[in-house]
Amino acid sequence: MSAKDYLSKALPIVEKRHGTLAVNRAVTPLPPGYHPELDTSPLLYADDRELYQSYIGTLRWAVELGRIDLCFPVALMSRFTVAPREDHFEKVLDMFAYIKKHLNSRIVFDPRFRDWSHIQWTSHNWKEFYPDAEETLPPNAPPPRGVAVQLNMFVDAAHANDYITRRSTTGILIYLQGTPIFWYSKRQNTIESSTFGSEFVALKIATEINEGLRYRLRMMGVAICESTNTFCDNLTVVNNVTDPSSTLTKKHNAIAYHKVRESVAAGSSKIAHERGAFNVSDMMTKNLPPSKLKCCCSCCLYY
Repeated sequence: MSAKDYLSKALPIVEKRHGTLAVNRAVTPLPPGYHPELDTSPLLYADDRELYQSYIGTLRWAVELGRIDLCFPVALMSRFTVAPREDHFEKVLDMFAYIKKHLNSRIVFDPRFRDWSHIQWTSHNWKEFYPDAEETLPPNAPPPRGVAVQLNMFVDAAHANDYITRRSTTGILIYLQGTPIFWYSKRQNTIESSTFGSEFVALKIATEINEGLRYRLRMMGVAICESTNTFCDNLTVVNNVTDPSSTLTKKHNAIAYHKVRESVAAGSSKIAHERGAFNVSDMMTKNLPPSKLKCCCSCCLYY
């Protein structure tokens, strides 16, 4: 699955207006550690503002067509479509230069099951805590056809990475077998005072998305072989949602806490710790250096 045809038509339009794009310095979509909210360059005039909005629209379609490596950068720059600045515009042009350099990037469809036998999954009796927990199944689903599929989900949160509002960013990447089928990067609606809180909010969002995805797959006659294998890089959060005896000390996270735990109790998902250095959803929450970005992209794209 590729956005090559679509972007091949967009790039000449950009270069016709702005000249040849400098691909030599386009090693990442945005510079590592870049924070556009801190930019103080002059605001764009109306014509350039509309052009900026048009380019963002083009990039958003590229993300929809499978350019997972652009998901976070495009979401980040989309926040400024109402009042973009000159440097924002330059960074968007740099993103097109990056696209020109990596025009052939595409999703690889991998039908193989992933072997998680090395993961230390936990199994507990949750009946005492959530006696009525059951996964919601569609009552009118067609009979499942074919081989049951495996769902794998990676979740991450970048705590307070908006330097103006101090809101965190949620990143989610879901695979069916070894093929990425869902990617998500969005700033959280609430301000969390700790990494623990932002990771819990991200895991709650991922849990809701996972439940909806499992429901839709069953409505299409797709059999699901087991709970969704979910990976989070915050060990404290993982312990809180996988151990029935753990208690929550931060009451304002109670809704997220119980939502995720009930999903585990119902069998919709099982959660394990994934070291941050190997969490592929890292690319959904921050601007990575070239080596780390390449490593993440190799897990979901022919890069």
